[in-house]
Amino acid sequence: MSPAPVSGLCSTFCRVLQEPLAGTAVVAAGWVVVEQPGPWGAKAPTQSHLDPAFGGSFDDRCKKADVRFGLIRSPGRHADAVERSHQVFVASTRPGRTWLLGSRVADPADLNTLDLDAVARGDRTAVAASLPGLTTVDDPIVLVCTNGKRDECCALLGRPLVSGLAERLPGRVWEANHLGGHRFAPTATYLPAGTMHGHLTVDAAVEVLDAADRGETVLTGLRGRSTWTKRGQVAEVAVRELIGELALDALQVAGEAAGTVTVQHADGRSWIVPVSSAPADPPRPDSCGKEPFAMSILQAGTPVPGAVR
Repeated sequence: MSPAPVSGLCSTFCRVLQEPLAGTAVVAAGWVVVEQPGPWGAKAPTQSHLDPAFGGSFDDRCKKADVRFGLIRSPGRHADAVERSHQVFVASTRPGRTWLLGSRVADPADLNTLDLDAVARGDRTAVAASLPGLTTVDDPIVLVCTNGKRDECCALLGRPLVSGLAERLPGRVWEANHLGGHRFAPTATYLPAGTMHGHLTVDAAVEVLDAADRGETVLTGLRGRSTWTKRGQVAEVAVRELIGELALDALQVAGEAAGTVTVQHADGRSWIVPVSSAPADPPRPDSCGKEPFAMSILQAGTPVPGAVR
């Protein structure tokens, strides 16, 4: 058994123990984020300047629709800045139906008309009709978790990343309230594809965004694409690493069975990927301030070629 690191920061445990990142992204077919300046609590949808009744109910609706809801802030603005309107982004992450829409709303409660089921299935026309004012956003954006009330690592490591990105990529990076996987901080989500990366530096984050502009991803630090289940994520990453595939929409998770995941390529090839889980050794915390435990870690075996379409 390897010795546990001394530092109490969960991200230090993760780095020292070289915990694998693949298969740790959140699971969501679509994303809805709304700009909400001011302080955020640990549960920002109900602990911020956002109306808590709306925040709680809309968050619940999003979860039922397989859509991720979050709050965002512009980098470098005063925490209590008051905006006349709120930026909104709506994304579908599904390959072949990947898109990003944006608008500004006078009141976040205007999002109550949004067709969340259409977001989840990637129906851009229905989504745009449900919230007038939504228009296509051509350039991918980056969300970086910076919520120190949720986890100390997100503030200590996420905020410098946001500042560095804002200098190099103004208008394309946003602070986010919670992206999951604090121990991989600094962590970011790239929309619209829904790819998530951890242990980012400014240079690495810029490289991933440059790749996203080309319709590609970067394998270093890749946690997975939120479109897939966690087993699907680790399998897709394993195939990408095997064949060096970077194109975002080249691969799809076609099916899951006991112990295996099938990944298909757009060119007709497929792979059967063994996926298993095992308790972490040694135990480690999943967030700052929590006791270490033997969390379950997913592992992919060597992908085996399957049937060709």
